[in-house]
Amino acid sequence: MKPIAFFDIDGTLLRVNSGRLWMRRERRLGRISRWQMLEAVFYLASYRFGFINIERAMQKALQTVKGLPEETVRRWTEEWFAEEVVPHVAPGARAAVEEHRQEGHVLAILSSSSPYEAAAVARLFGMDEILSSRYEIRDGRFTGEVVPPVCYGTGKVHYAELLAARLGADLSACYYYGDSITDLPILLSVGNPRVVNPDPRLRREARRRGFPVLDWSGPASREANLRR
Repeated sequence: MKPIAFFDIDGTLLRVNSGRLWMRRERRLGRISRWQMLEAVFYLASYRFGFINIERAMQKALQTVKGLPEETVRRWTEEWFAEEVVPHVAPGARAAVEEHRQEGHVLAILSSSSPYEAAAVARLFGMDEILSSRYEIRDGRFTGEVVPPVCYGTGKVHYAELLAARLGADLSACYYYGDSITDLPILLSVGNPRVVNPDPRLRREARRRGFPVLDWSGPASREANLRR
């Protein structure tokens, strides 16, 4: 069966932490208070580096949209993504995705980002599958709760295994591209781990374990950017 190439979003396909971009926009538009923005950014940064419980961090962030209609947030996300996120696509990301497409691999988003942002990224890159965090919706509105397991840490392994089973793929033949130390469980679960512009802790782990380290800050292909 075809291998799956899994891609993270923030720090990988994108050069930025899009959560911060979202909170800054919401604050600029007056939809959240300054304190809500600072608190949400703190929790988002903390969970990104594995310093806090992921469910707690996401629930804190979701309080800013609690009670809102899902379709409203979907529309806001699509507008925000087109206006403020697309310019931050990592220059080397498109070449890497296209190489896997040419090889006939299944292309999949595997990210803790919202399902609305993940869908926007998938459309931009022409991805086949979307695996992301999910939020509880009742009567079309956000409850402020996440749907476990969150697509983060070992949760990414859970969702990757489900997709591999559905498609009849072997994870030992699959790829994962990520930048954070919290991606280590999924990097260890695939046969072809790829570390992209990593944080310092993941860079140390990559060197210790012999993972390829890629630099997507330029437009060259992933193989040209490969570093050991």
